[in-house]
Amino acid sequence: MGESITYVGLDTHKATITVAVAKGGRDGEVRLHGRIANRPAAVERLARSLAERYGRLRFCYEAGPCGYGLYRQLRRLGHDCIVAAPSLIPRRPGDRVKTDRRDSLKLARQDRAGELVAVWVPDVEDEAMRDLVRGRAAAVAAVTRARQQLQSLLLRHGVVYDGGTRWTKRHRRWIAGLCFEQPAQQFVLAEYRAAHAEAEARRDRLTGEIERLVPGWTHAALVAALQAMRGVALVIAATLVAEIGDFRRFAGARQLMAYLGQVPSENSSGERVRRGGITKAGNGRVRRVLTEAAWTYRSKTGTGKTGTGAALKRRRDALPPAVCAIAAKAEARLTARFRHLLAAGKLRPVAVTAVAREMTGFLWAIANAVESPQAASRRPEPTAAPAI
Repeated sequence: MGESITYVGLDTHKATITVAVAKGGRDGEVRLHGRIANRPAAVERLARSLAERYGRLRFCYEAGPCGYGLYRQLRRLGHDCIVAAPSLIPRRPGDRVKTDRRDSLKLARQDRAGELVAVWVPDVEDEAMRDLVRGRAAAVAAVTRARQQLQSLLLRHGVVYDGGTRWTKRHRRWIAGLCFEQPAQQFVLAEYRAAHAEAEARRDRLTGEIERLVPGWTHAALVAALQAMRGVALVIAATLVAEIGDFRRFAGARQLMAYLGQVPSENSSGERVRRGGITKAGNGRVRRVLTEAAWTYRSKTGTGKTGTGAALKRRRDALPPAVCAIAAKAEARLTARFRHLLAAGKLRPVAVTAVAREMTGFLWAIANAVESPQAASRRPEPTAAPAI
């Protein structure tokens, strides 16, 4: 028999980590070890002390705001470690007491029983790109918020633009020429205009940094391949790769759809079958950009940078024929699907959600066709629990 594994549950917080230990075997002792500071030196002392006492260790803690630094440190020290998906940790309905002590004991016990599901942990470079695309998404939200505040101010005072589409050059000149009689209101208008300009500048700076860094990224080939799809330009492609990570960890396209929360919810029992809207259980950022991209399939010919014009043709010219064939098949399928759903009386949001779900399947096929050997070699080692 191999060396017995001792399971260590860590309930992590900003300042402290509560530690519980579960000895190997079905009837092994599960006990509280204590509390340490959430600092690298304290974690190293803990790992060394437990290794001297128990031998082989396997650590686990919940994914949360403290990130993956603890995971990487424990792996560097030579110990096995998983980061558990919080939404998939089993919880008893009657359990109404939650403390750090109970949480750490439960983690150690459930990891020993194989009941925890590990999340996929990105490496340092991938996490940095994820932070970059999330920073841009926050900047885009700030632009939207600044525009809403400015337009709300104008609407409250009956100043309405009737010259057509907003935020065009003409609309911006109109806003720049506005003036209120009251000095206080004029000051607020100037502040809102300045906030909007700064938000747009920050968004543009982050976009430029994505464009600069993606060509040197390990997943640059995958980002380029995903752009063969209509509706998927550089920023959306980089977001998909940074947020999803290794596409090959999903056994099939349906598994990826479920991971992103795009599949219908269901509450069936006996002969009753009841399905509802999509679960929305996965990554909301990915679901949002996929829905944004899916809108381009509402017509046979797309428009702009993500449509079927010269920009899309240039992107496809540099890609392998197999990738372009998948993208062409997707374009024919998804445009027909969008028209069919609308003809059947489905609301546009319902139709675009269905198209986004099918689009995920084509993206998975492209990713599996082109993912680099380097990315596959960097895939996390398998653990007792499947990574999601």
